[in-house]
Amino acid sequence: MNTFIKNGEKMCDIEGKPICVQFPHIIFHNNKYYLYGSNKEFSNGKTGFWHWGIKMYESTDLYNWKDLGLIIPPDTDDENSPLNPRNMMDAPRIIYNKNTKKWVCWIINMNVAAYSFVSDSLLGPYEMVGEGFKPFGMGVGDFDLACDDQGQGYVFFNRPHTEIVCGRLTDDYTRVTGEPKSFFKHPESVPFNREAPTYLRISQKHYLITSGTTTFYPNPSQVAVSDSICGPFEGALNPHVDDDSNTSFHSQIRSVFKVPNKKDLYIALADRWLPDFMNIPYEKCEEWHLALYNNSTDEDKERALKEEREYTGTNDLFSLDISKAQYVILPIVFEGDIPRIYWRDSWSLDEFE
Repeated sequence: MNTFIKNGEKMCDIEGKPICVQFPHIIFHNNKYYLYGSNKEFSNGKTGFWHWGIKMYESTDLYNWKDLGLIIPPDTDDENSPLNPRNMMDAPRIIYNKNTKKWVCWIINMNVAAYSFVSDSLLGPYEMVGEGFKPFGMGVGDFDLACDDQGQGYVFFNRPHTEIVCGRLTDDYTRVTGEPKSFFKHPESVPFNREAPTYLRISQKHYLITSGTTTFYPNPSQVAVSDSICGPFEGALNPHVDDDSNTSFHSQIRSVFKVPNKKDLYIALADRWLPDFMNIPYEKCEEWHLALYNNSTDEDKERALKEEREYTGTNDLFSLDISKAQYVILPIVFEGDIPRIYWRDSWSLDEFE
């Protein structure tokens, strides 16, 4: 039995099998913890599978996890389905609607469209009710869902290579309504624009954690703060303290979980997509992306591609073995209103009040 949360190694369930929940989130429900995310167990760069459905695990202590299987399985029959394993489905996010008594799940597809599902149970089955829509007519990349004390739902998403957008959800949480608000617009594109918005609220302060855009390569996070859930958000603090790699401890934060029965204990859950390539300097990844995604010469782009291939040993980043991906799970320590994240090889909930 595990008695610590460990980092820097593959996370396994109680049967010793690797846990597969990229874009990890935790929900506390009926006195149990539920961990879920995209199942990448077959995404090894050889099968052609981008995902294998959405998987969930259950725990009573946050240390030991039981595999509950797939709550949204892949659709292997319809090659046009967003749930077909060869289609680029990602980033599941589940939220409970107290008014409708439904669990609502959103996913995105790399064709920058969103899909919404509903279920009477957290564990499913889930029914698709919103297929291939673009919130406010915009392409949607990474996103987060949240609700306020009155039950009003919100979505935060990155409009790819452009800005972060916040909008209200419909009463059933399956679509958007009203007018969007946007922030973090950047005159340049990749890698400086923001993605992977993660929302958290502490008392009357609203925080948004974002990362830059460097595909599977990690980069420094930024935290912004607001007095309102939809902004404006201000600030660009990197919360990762003593991170010499400048890569958010070689990870990308995907969600923040408030631990019940603990005083202000928030946990940041992050993906470590490429544990085999942690030696690649962030500055080099930034250089590649500047060349590949901006107004560079063909010669500069070819030079960047050649150098990247030499580092990774592949001609295609998306053919890398993502099934090896790990997770980085660290507590957020607030120093006044400032969130800080320190590296820990292992840690226990008992360390906190």
